[in-house]
Amino acid sequence: MRIIKRLYLFILKSFLPLFAMTFFIVLFIVLMQWLWKYIDDLVGKGLEFSLIAELFFYVAISLVPMALPLAILLASLMTFGNFGERFELTAMKASGVSLLKAMSPLIVFISLISIGAYFYQDYLVPKAQVKMWTLLFSMKQKSPELEIPEGVFYDQIPGYNLFVQSKNKDTGMLYDVMIYDVSHGGDNSTILLADSGRLALTADMKYLYLHLFQGEQFENLRDQKSLDRNVPFRREEFADKEVLIPFDANFNRLDEGGMRSQYVGKNIAQLRHSVDSIGARIDSIGAVYTKELHVTAFPLLIGRDERMEDGKKAPARKDTAEVKPVDIDTLILKLNTDNQTGVFDRAMGISERKVNEMQFKSMTVSEDKRIMRRHEIELIRKYTLSVACLVFFFIGAPLGAIIRKGGLGTPLVISVLLFLVYYIIDNTGYKMARDGHVACWEGIWLSTFVLAPLGIYVTYKAMNDSAVFDADRYKAFFRKVFGKKVERKVAYKEVIINDISKEDAISRLTLLKEEAMAFAEHYERRQGYKAYWTKGYDMKKIHEISDRLESDVEYLTDCRNNIAVNKLMDYPVVRNLWLYHPGVNKVVGAAFMWFAPLGLPIYLAGIRAQRNLKEEMKKIAEVSDTIIGLLETESDHS
Repeated sequence: MRIIKRLYLFILKSFLPLFAMTFFIVLFIVLMQWLWKYIDDLVGKGLEFSLIAELFFYVAISLVPMALPLAILLASLMTFGNFGERFELTAMKASGVSLLKAMSPLIVFISLISIGAYFYQDYLVPKAQVKMWTLLFSMKQKSPELEIPEGVFYDQIPGYNLFVQSKNKDTGMLYDVMIYDVSHGGDNSTILLADSGRLALTADMKYLYLHLFQGEQFENLRDQKSLDRNVPFRREEFADKEVLIPFDANFNRLDEGGMRSQYVGKNIAQLRHSVDSIGARIDSIGAVYTKELHVTAFPLLIGRDERMEDGKKAPARKDTAEVKPVDIDTLILKLNTDNQTGVFDRAMGISERKVNEMQFKSMTVSEDKRIMRRHEIELIRKYTLSVACLVFFFIGAPLGAIIRKGGLGTPLVISVLLFLVYYIIDNTGYKMARDGHVACWEGIWLSTFVLAPLGIYVTYKAMNDSAVFDADRYKAFFRKVFGKKVERKVAYKEVIINDISKEDAISRLTLLKEEAMAFAEHYERRQGYKAYWTKGYDMKKIHEISDRLESDVEYLTDCRNNIAVNKLMDYPVVRNLWLYHPGVNKVVGAAFMWFAPLGLPIYLAGIRAQRNLKEEMKKIAEVSDTIIGLLETESDHS
């Protein structure tokens, strides 16, 4: 027991430093990726370092759900890869400690992390996201840092365009200044030209103060309209002019109340309450719209006693005559042409109003459904992080035990590839759920449904010491499926103990030749797509010919005719390829046949393989005929 406890402590000591290192590295990478996305909103605003640091702190807290599963995957891969590379895993198994038992302390540790991740998602992430998005939107609205460039128009001041030909950086003097005030529209702009000037911010940081020298000002005396051709304007010359331009350079932090009402700022209880409230509102609105449609859509096609009142059938009244359907065509044909046109125009107008009304109602309901889906997605994501941590551990630890490679090289490559697959599937499922193509739980849990079987598979293989990454095994599999031509090699025997019977040899080769030719003639025509998947080639007959060929070659190696023995190497090696008859299993064959995107390429490859087999059969017959001739000639001479 003490040894087991020491072993558990050793495994934890090996895992924890790697986990801490990989977690902070991955968190830094995803933080840089986020910064690259929003860098344009932060650069050039003159923001204080404390504000940038505060934003990065909240962003880092919000990005932990993305970094944590990848860190667990990479750390578990490296830990068990190191154990396998240093033969420590082999020593554990030799001591009677199974892989699952070696993983048990980390299973407990990752389970605790998963539980903590659930509370982290429920408590910390909403608060951090509220502060992060509020701070980011506040930074977006802040005016950019004032830095007027030379020789180009500066348009970062709302409603104004400034042009400075040159400036003296020592004195701050600007030369050849042009100012376009377009706050009232481009047609009513005010233009200021000055030989020189100075620019500064007021003490309250809310205005730009321009002190201009030796210039002119042009402005319209009234607003110009689009059809106006002649608009009076005023020209003013000045030697000294002061101009104030609104430019708030202060940082104004927005209120967090608006972001707290969004789905990113709610915990599990609040999200469930919002989903229930929005769902009830959608149901009530749908019931009202249904009632309106039933009552107003076709008023002449139902009787008055069938009108709906408060969603219930109104009681029939004896003193009210039943309104029967009216033959609209008959009534319209009784009208003259002008009245018919008027009826059609009014009907078209009513239809268009109804269509617009229904579209507006549909947009209202669609918006509510979109908001409800976003809340449902955020609610489900509170649970997916915990499950993802467990799934990635049960992928990384067994995979590390299988590949037996430590360090950062191989584990990093495998981790990144697996995480890319996870991220793509997760993002695809999220978008499908967000747009309403699938149920929210299906889209958000899609990545877990895909990767969980992989974790079960690699865990099972690692516990049974299966060679999942044995290259020779996969080469043999693909060789069996697609085949590779093999040259026959026949070794000469210097000493022959058992002489062959030439009559027996000729008889055997004649039978081999007949069977090969019969096979080639039977399948002379190319098989169609359906016949290929349902019938294919007779694999039993192929095996018989192949076995007979090998037996005859082995028998003829005892021949004293060196030319005949040398000719044996011209025989092809008949391979047992899956492509000859892929529909051995009828269910699999039918599945491939109907799934054309995959079945068609296999069919084309199979037809080529079958053609090569027929050529090999003809080659067998040709070589057999040649060897028979050599044996008969030798018999005649003797």
